[in-house]
Amino acid sequence: MPKIKSHRGAAKRFRKTGTGKFKRTHAYTSHILTKKSAKRKRNLRKNTLIASVDQKKVERMLPY
Repeated sequence: MPKIKSHRGAAKRFRKTGTGKFKRTHAYTSHILTKKSAKRKRNLRKNTLIASVDQKKVERMLPY
């Protein structure tokens, strides 16, 4: 059996944690930042976990 290729788009967006969950960054941080409050922009800088309903999809895209 050949190796499975990782989905390169997903590999650039998600990182696996030690417990097998996936980290992601927030959206809405690239432009039109003047109308967003400092608190909102500060919270968008933090990483978060993907939703549990998307876990299986991302695991399939990133097998290794």
